[in-house]
Amino acid sequence: MIVENSKVISLTYELRLNTENADITEKVDSQNPMTFLYGHGNLLPEFEANLNGKKTGDTFSFSLSPDKAYGVASDEAIIDLPISVFEVNGQVDTELLQIGRAIPMMDQEGNRLNGTVVNLEKESVKMDFNHPLAGETLFFNGEITDIREATEEEIQHGHVHGEGGHQHGCGDENCEPTPGCGCGH
Repeated sequence: MIVENSKVISLTYELRLNTENADITEKVDSQNPMTFLYGHGNLLPEFEANLNGKKTGDTFSFSLSPDKAYGVASDEAIIDLPISVFEVNGQVDTELLQIGRAIPMMDQEGNRLNGTVVNLEKESVKMDFNHPLAGETLFFNGEITDIREATEEEIQHGHVHGEGGHQHGCGDENCEPTPGCGCGH
C-alpha cells in the first residue's frame, strides 16, 4: 500500500527550523506517531505532497520554505484588543494575560485561532495572531510507520477515528475535536 488520497498514514518525524542541522524543535516518535487522513486538508499541502507514493518503512527528508508552510509574519496579524475581551464575570483574568502566553480565541466568523500576548496596557492587549512558525523554513526528517485504508466514516468526517476515539494527527491528546463532526469525541 502507498501514501495516496483517503489513506490513513502514521509517521514519525523530527522538525528543525531554518537549517537542517539546527536543534530539534519538535519530535514525534513511534510511541505516539502522527496519524492523519491523507488528502483531506489536515496538513500543509506541501508536507503531504512530499509523502505521496511512499510506502511503510520509507523515510523522508525535505524542507518547506515559509511560502509553502505558514507564510511570512505579517504586521497586520498583530492587533490591539480591548482588555474587556478578557473579562470573565466582570473581572479581567490576569493569570491568563501573561506576555508570551498563547491564548485560544475565536474571530467574528467563529473560526478558532491562537493569539500570543505581546504587550499589556491599561485598556488594551496587543496580540500576535501570526502562526508561531510564520517566517520559518521547516526541515523534516522522518519515516512512514503505517498505512491503512480509511473507513467510510473517516472519509466522510475528513479525519481519522482510532482506537480510544478521535485522532487528530497532531499527537496532542488535548486537541479539540473537529467542530460538527458528530463522532462523539
